[in-house]
Amino acid sequence: MSDNIIMADNLVKTFTRNEKKNRKVDINAVNGISLAVGKGEIVGILGPNGAGKTTLLRMMSKLMKPTSGTVSIRIGESEITDDIEIKRHIGYLSNNTKLYGRFSTMEFLRMLGVLYGLEKDAVEKKIEEINNILSMGEFIDNRIEKLSTGQTQRASIARCLIHDPEVYIFDEPTLGLDILSSAAIIDFMKREREAGKTILYSTHYMEEAEYLCDRIIMIHQGRIISEGTPGELKRETGKENLRDVFAQLIEEEGIAYGH
Repeated sequence: MSDNIIMADNLVKTFTRNEKKNRKVDINAVNGISLAVGKGEIVGILGPNGAGKTTLLRMMSKLMKPTSGTVSIRIGESEITDDIEIKRHIGYLSNNTKLYGRFSTMEFLRMLGVLYGLEKDAVEKKIEEINNILSMGEFIDNRIEKLSTGQTQRASIARCLIHDPEVYIFDEPTLGLDILSSAAIIDFMKREREAGKTILYSTHYMEEAEYLCDRIIMIHQGRIISEGTPGELKRETGKENLRDVFAQLIEEEGIAYGH
């Protein structure tokens, strides 16, 4: 049996844009992407702004319905396609995740534990574990609206851990964070991989992706343009780092890098 945990098959997402003179144009933000991520694997999604990364991850996490195509998760010997059931196995994080500002992180996590149907003792044990993993002791009892950007991001990740999901889907988890906060999140992802968890995430930080990811999927204009380990991508393009690999692949797609 395959070790793949989360799979996407030919995902398409079409948006309709209003042009001048009331003319409507269909735009494929994601255009036929298929991918699979295995147990204990970190896969990075890279691409320029507007490439379709966020749309892809939102469909993978079942927060957005695809125009066509399917997403499934394999747990043990069972393949799950039901949207609600899939969500139970995913921890999703975006860089604009909204939290309840008047709650402390501790109060927020306790509330989520109740919503997920966990027993009180299990919730307290899980919060203690999360607190240790993300080093939240200095702010876990502070109101979320008073937290720094990095502390808020760690609280957001804590939200993803409370139900112990098999899959994490993170959209730009370290965007705009200071070095220490970024390092804490990167260390967290490494530990979760070692624990056998599956991680799919997007980033603009090439050095981070090269250091962290087992595989890279590069997308442009809603479709995959290259895929492989960081080493494979560098060998195939003759480049020494992912930043140069990325620039060459985008240039080959017929556009100027950075535009």
